[in-house]
Amino acid sequence: WILFESVKMVNRKNGILVDGKGHILGRLAATVAKSLIRGERVTVVRCEGINLSGSFGRNKTLFRQWQRKRHLTNPKRGPFHAVTPGAMLERSIRGMMRYKTKTGKAAFARLRTSEGIPPAFQKRKRMVIPAALAYHRLKPGKETCTIGRLAHESGWQQQSTVAKLEWVRKQQSARYWGEKKKRMNLLRQATKEVNKTMPMPF
Repeated sequence: WILFESVKMVNRKNGILVDGKGHILGRLAATVAKSLIRGERVTVVRCEGINLSGSFGRNKTLFRQWQRKRHLTNPKRGPFHAVTPGAMLERSIRGMMRYKTKTGKAAFARLRTSEGIPPAFQKRKRMVIPAALAYHRLKPGKETCTIGRLAHESGWQQQSTVAKLEWVRKQQSARYWGEKKKRMNLLRQATKEVNKTMPMPF
C-alpha cells in the first residue's frame, strides 16, 4: 500500500483510479482495503480482468460450494452471494476491514468498482499496483483464471456487453492517439525548421 505514497496529493482530489486487469484478487483487495482505511477514495475499473490463481475448474468448484451456503430456515436473510466481478471484489475488500463499525462503514463507502471503464473515467490516468500484478507474483506457467469468466459461468449476463463497450473505447483511444502522434510529429518538424532559421544565441 506504500506504493500509493508516490502519488501527489494534488492528484488525489478525485481519488485513486486503479486498473484492475491483470491483478491478483487477494493482493489487490488487501492493498485497496489499507488505502480505504487510511482515508483514500479508490475506484477500481475493469474488474472483469482481475485474476485468481489456480485453474478455472478448481475455482469454479469452490465458488459453487460457496454459492450453496444459505440460511437454514429462511434464505431471504442471507448470505447474499456476489455474482458480478465488481461485487466479488467488494466482497473480498469488505472481508479485510471492520465494516460493521462506524469507521469501517465510512471507509467502505469510499470504494467504487466497475466492469469496463465508464465514460467518466476514460480520460483519467489509471494506476496499477506492481506488488499485486499476476506476472510479478506468480510463477511462470501457473494456471490462472479471471473473475469475469467465473462470474459469467455463475449467472453474470453482461460479459458480451462489457466486451463490446471496451472494444469501442479502445478504437476511440487508438484513433485519438494516432491523431496526437501526427500533431507531435508536426510540432517536432516545425521546431527543427525554426531552429535552423533562427539558431539559439548560446
